[in-house]
Amino acid sequence: MIDDPPILEICQKIARPAPEIVSAFEKVPTGNVVDAMGGSGALSHLIKPLDENNAVFCGIAIPCHAAPADNLALFGALDIAEPGDVIVAATGGYRDAAVSGDLMTGMAKNKGVVALVTDGSVRDANGIREVRLPCFAAGVSPNSPDRKGPGTVGLPIVIGGIAVAAGDIVVGDADGIVIVPTGRAAAVIQALETVRTAEAALDEKVKAGLTQLEPVQALLNGPGVIRRD
Repeated sequence: MIDDPPILEICQKIARPAPEIVSAFEKVPTGNVVDAMGGSGALSHLIKPLDENNAVFCGIAIPCHAAPADNLALFGALDIAEPGDVIVAATGGYRDAAVSGDLMTGMAKNKGVVALVTDGSVRDANGIREVRLPCFAAGVSPNSPDRKGPGTVGLPIVIGGIAVAAGDIVVGDADGIVIVPTGRAAAVIQALETVRTAEAALDEKVKAGLTQLEPVQALLNGPGVIRRD
């Protein structure tokens, strides 16, 4: 006879990056982070903030995977979360029942969690907005979940097309969510300086009246573009 699987598997030893690594991403636009990562790292566009006016954050990923219509894994993540963490909950894209509401969001904020991100749905939208914890989800549904498992906490997941491991850095704003793998963080921080410099220089040119990027104009004037009257 095969033994019943555990209802929840928790890896509670999280290797968190140094505070100065995380703080380097505070209030950095997600677009800049993506550019510093070579144009990658953003979760699916379906995962959006519930409140665009309360969407800016950065923190450390506590990944969890919840079974369809079940949120035991999120409670497991909440159990091991520390101040500055982000609960990142994969549901396999199941959106017909919420995995969190205003009460869980409130408990997460009480624990010091800085955001909740899921490819599933949430409910009690107005209550979540009142809690003032950044919450990103792929949908909203009043249907309630069960708490039976199975699920995982602290183990790698895939959410919104991106792999997330415990300790990765999560950056969010009104545009969406970007994941910075811990092993790439130092290089991304260094690349951000180049991105910021280039953005600032281009911004000045646009304010001065720039109407086209020079490299793009060269392509438009090149032999690969056919112009017809």
